[in-house]
Amino acid sequence: MTSSVRYKSRAVKSEDAEEKEYVGFATLPNQVHRKSVKKGFDFTLMVAGESGLGKSTLINSLFLTDLYKDRKLLNAEERISQTVEIIKHTVDIEEKGIKLKLTIVDTPGFGDAVNNTETWKAITDYIDQQFEQYFRDESGLNRKNIQDNRVHCCLYFIPPFGHRLRPVDVEFMKALQDKVNVVPLISKADCLTPAEMRKMKDRVREEIEKFGIKVYQFPDCDSDEDEEFKQQDRELKVSIMTLENQSHCDFVKLRNMLIRTHMHDLKDITCDVHYENYRAQCIQQMTSKLTQDNRVESPIPILPLSTPDVETEKLIKMKDEELRRMQEMLQKMQQQMHEQDL
Repeated sequence: MTSSVRYKSRAVKSEDAEEKEYVGFATLPNQVHRKSVKKGFDFTLMVAGESGLGKSTLINSLFLTDLYKDRKLLNAEERISQTVEIIKHTVDIEEKGIKLKLTIVDTPGFGDAVNNTETWKAITDYIDQQFEQYFRDESGLNRKNIQDNRVHCCLYFIPPFGHRLRPVDVEFMKALQDKVNVVPLISKADCLTPAEMRKMKDRVREEIEKFGIKVYQFPDCDSDEDEEFKQQDRELKVSIMTLENQSHCDFVKLRNMLIRTHMHDLKDITCDVHYENYRAQCIQQMTSKLTQDNRVESPIPILPLSTPDVETEKLIKMKDEELRRMQEMLQKMQQQMHEQDL
């Protein structure tokens, strides 16, 4: 109590003497900012959609770089026979002293085959592999410099031909909706008139709702944000983004969303929702396996009249303790998820 009063009086005296000499917790945001800037940021963006929809052009324009300069262009026959690949491009970008490690995950071959049944499986497997690697690293002994390769956002390119979602579009977004933040984009907007584009946007929104597809939902902005930011937020909330023709496309909105306003939120949802769901499933599976192993390896049903040796008893105690810890962790995670839902 006394030390608290002395601290206050010193702070007041310091402010009266000279504001710049003030030392207190109000400087914490500056400390966090300096540390974050020094460390830099990382962001992993996936792009998916059939060939010819302008994915590479968009990425190069968004981040003012050329990630596809060495790409080999395939002819129509090669594209049709091509299976879905996963190709990573990583580039370090620096702007006004802020460093960003950008990873683009491209999916050439998606949607190009005659039969596109479960063509999205290679993509969902890749996302799960990144979750698995992060879970292994996080559970290891050295957790100081974990590399985060989890996919934070997936831009899904919808072709304008047909003026609605195709079955492959519905299947893809439903397959990924619980694994990654999906942002649908209508490509080749210059193929449509403004009236046709508005009609297509309305149709796509209706079908997203009809099929119960969960796409990335922009969070509510804080009440203390400036009016320009609030206006951008209102516009983003009603947007299914369109690309190409600058007279009626949402390129600027998309760039602001990814870089300026919502990158941190995309990363938070990836970590707090999609990865936590994966992590909870892993722990539940591990707990179930440990329970089964204990039942199988318990010496009591096999040798009911004998006393287990020291090593066997020690092993059983270790497994019981591990099972108890895993169950406590699972209960804690389930409680946190329940509180978030409320």
